[in-house]
Amino acid sequence: MKKHLLIIVVMSVLISFLANCKSDKQVLPKTITRDGVTYTLADKPLYIDPVYNGSTDPMVCYNYNTNRWYMYYTSRRSNVQGLNGIESVHGSPIGIAASSDGGATWKYIGDCNIDYHPDEDPTYWAPEIIEYKGTYHMYLTYVPGIFDNWEHPRDIVHLTGSDGINWKTQSVLKLAVQKVIDACIIQLPDRTWRLWYNNEVDNKAIYYADSPDLYNWTDMGKVDINTVGEGPNVIFWHGKYYMIVDEWKGLSVFSSDDALNWIKQEEYLVAGIPLKEEESAGSTQGQRRVRVVEGSRGNHADIEIFNDHAYMFYFSRIPAAMNMRGSAVYVQELIYNEDGTISCDPTAPCYINIGKNK
Repeated sequence: MKKHLLIIVVMSVLISFLANCKSDKQVLPKTITRDGVTYTLADKPLYIDPVYNGSTDPMVCYNYNTNRWYMYYTSRRSNVQGLNGIESVHGSPIGIAASSDGGATWKYIGDCNIDYHPDEDPTYWAPEIIEYKGTYHMYLTYVPGIFDNWEHPRDIVHLTGSDGINWKTQSVLKLAVQKVIDACIIQLPDRTWRLWYNNEVDNKAIYYADSPDLYNWTDMGKVDINTVGEGPNVIFWHGKYYMIVDEWKGLSVFSSDDALNWIKQEEYLVAGIPLKEEESAGSTQGQRRVRVVEGSRGNHADIEIFNDHAYMFYFSRIPAAMNMRGSAVYVQELIYNEDGTISCDPTAPCYINIGKNK
């Protein structure tokens, strides 16, 4: 009898403990309202390409034909068997996902139809896309084939289209060298268009070019930021220009009053929150690396500003629990600080609204 009573008491304590644990678990609301605007909790990860699991280099652009946001991305062939790491990065199409709820959820709708393929098995990377006066412009990194090394030429190609899906070639940009990647474009107050890109020959430095019309470009040389990185992305926010650069250890941040002279802030964005140390795969004994919280180390970002809120889209590893090899897109809202720096918390929930109808 005493034994049965003890079992009942233990079970009661265990049930009470589990109930308390369950009740303590935070359940996030699907939407919140601030200043009369509704924001929706973004998926985390935000998006994974359903074909290759390799969604990288994301950028978003509103499509006025469909009244939806389109996300364009490099679709690395991460789940194709028999490819080494470099090969899986080549042969990539440009995927498109669409959102109808202000950027909280995304659905794959296909790949871009690109007419520029002078070589067999073309590789497309890192699209930069803007809409201007009813025409969509794409500045696309092109690699002439599928390779197992990084030693081949790369160009930035200008294409245009009317629907954001089908693209016609306008030109191959004449930049500093014929090994350039990762275009980013904004328009300056004097109506000049400025393009930043990565010069891989010059130790992966950031260069820029200017244009009066998006078609004719003059290379202006190296940006004086004294950093090695890629995927530059420039925004104008809170009265300043901010440049985000992927340094492969997080995203560095530079600010400028004139888009020419840049100052680097100390704090990196999504630089990785340490989780534990583990041996590196294929390493000799004793070599270790720090594993970070999934989604907390970011690569190649794009930032969209809406109603003075800035949302940063970037890619990182697919969470291990999903048992999928590849990369996922994440999104976080940026925080503007009183000292003019910007920051974000990659572990925080992101409530987003980039406009359901722009």
